[in-house]
Amino acid sequence: MSLDRISAADALAQLGQFSTVIDARSEGEYAEDHLPGAVNWPSLHDDERKIVGTQYKQISQFEAKKLGAALVARNISEHIQRDVLDKPREWQPLVYCWRGGKRSGSLALVLDQIGFKVTLVDGGYKAFRAALVADLPQVAARHRYRVVCGPTGSGKTRLLQALEAQGAQVLDLEALANHRSSVLGMIPGVAQPSQKAYDSRIWTALRSFDAAQPVYIESESKKVGNVAVPEGLIAAMRASPCLRLDLPEGERVALLLEDYDFFVRDIEFFCNRLGALTEARGKATVQDWQARARGGDVASVVLELLLKHYDPGYLQSMQRNFTQYEAARALAPRDHSAQAMTELARSLLAEA
Repeated sequence: MSLDRISAADALAQLGQFSTVIDARSEGEYAEDHLPGAVNWPSLHDDERKIVGTQYKQISQFEAKKLGAALVARNISEHIQRDVLDKPREWQPLVYCWRGGKRSGSLALVLDQIGFKVTLVDGGYKAFRAALVADLPQVAARHRYRVVCGPTGSGKTRLLQALEAQGAQVLDLEALANHRSSVLGMIPGVAQPSQKAYDSRIWTALRSFDAAQPVYIESESKKVGNVAVPEGLIAAMRASPCLRLDLPEGERVALLLEDYDFFVRDIEFFCNRLGALTEARGKATVQDWQARARGGDVASVVLELLLKHYDPGYLQSMQRNFTQYEAARALAPRDHSAQAMTELARSLLAEA
């Protein structure tokens, strides 16, 4: 017998020591969030979990447990056939479910009886989530940040991508959120992660960074679409040195037309998203923007969005929230192109 148990906090610290991290919860639970790098081996699938739960509440707990045992045994058998037969004796999995109970325990027991060294997370995912939330502020405070600032369309994301390509440590909060952080920032066909999954993505990225090197990050607000940036990270960002990107208005419009080309291709989708600005900008203004966009003049609409909507709010937010914004170093790439951002990234890193 080699079945061990580990606390959630220890699991956080030792994730890399296990051969495989196995989430024994259902597909839906796994999709909402899971331990970094975990694979999903459901002891009960979503539909099975619903059936057993209904029988447990409405018919008989005893009958529900018998049905659940049969389903769990069948599913574990399938996992063994598909995923375990090729594993060597030295394979050491970490297994968890919602609270470290029956689903993960059943799988762990079978793997243990085979002869593998198996570890269970005490308290399961629920305890892991609590430990991660408690650890996030400490992990965030461990790093030095350089905050890339600049109004909408100034190329902040392109500069971050160029910095990362040159080997810098970059925390791209928008990429992790699958959102471009504005009313018009949703990416068609791409769902945002849950808040729990977003926290896990940020924690995983921060944990991988070298505290001796700076982390480049964009000057995000507290929310990126429907998910919130963890408070500890927001506080660290807002107290950090800033780099301010400056691009002429025409370059900014050109950049946005490239990066938001799906709006250009689908004008009705663009007009629909503009409708969300009615309360802030007024019905007449939004209808004018929509009419001009439908008429093919998207560029002038984008320019007015920058000058009348995005820029004033951005400047006020930066001055109010980022303590070192007024002392920000100005950066002026030669244009909005990826090559210009690469040149700027190389220059910045050469000075570091």
